[in-house]
Amino acid sequence: MTVRALLLSPAVGSALRAARFDDDSPPDERGVAQARAAAGAVPRASRQLSAPSLRCRETAAALGLSPEPAPALADLAVGRWRGRSLDELAVAEPEAVAAWLADPGAAPHGGESLLALVERVGAWLDGLGGQDDGDGRVLAVAEPAVIRAAVVHALALPPQAFWRLDVRPLTLTTLSGRAGRWNLRCGEALGSTV
Repeated sequence: MTVRALLLSPAVGSALRAARFDDDSPPDERGVAQARAAAGAVPRASRQLSAPSLRCRETAAALGLSPEPAPALADLAVGRWRGRSLDELAVAEPEAVAAWLADPGAAPHGGESLLALVERVGAWLDGLGGQDDGDGRVLAVAEPAVIRAAVVHALALPPQAFWRLDVRPLTLTTLSGRAGRWNLRCGEALGSTV
């Protein structure tokens, strides 16, 4: 069965506005208002999922969704860097940051490497075709890093391409197909034709 994975990025929150690694903060008031305004444009899906982060869960609620929790869609685990900005870390740990940005297998923060994230999200994506998803449409509210990892996996991009992908708040990235053969539609604002 062909699957259509509709990956919806969450509303903006304080961590994104401050350009720091998320510390599981909720979307801010403006982000919640934007999600509520977009609620009528959320595409239908026979299955709704949400990453475990507070930002994803509260975005889903503001959109009027009742998603199942999806632990496989957890954000990139950045260990001891959580809650800190990349600028701050570049001063405090320049070699560690340089290694992390250059080597997709590095995890100097004690968390998850980029390669591990792509593998985890890729396994979730490829497993969608084997589940009873009704019409094959799965809507998942997921952090931008998870969406970028899904695109890297689906298109068999080199892991370094992860850093070149930008996922804006409250946009859809659609992957349709099945394991080993995915097509991409990215960056649609809510309300576009899906």
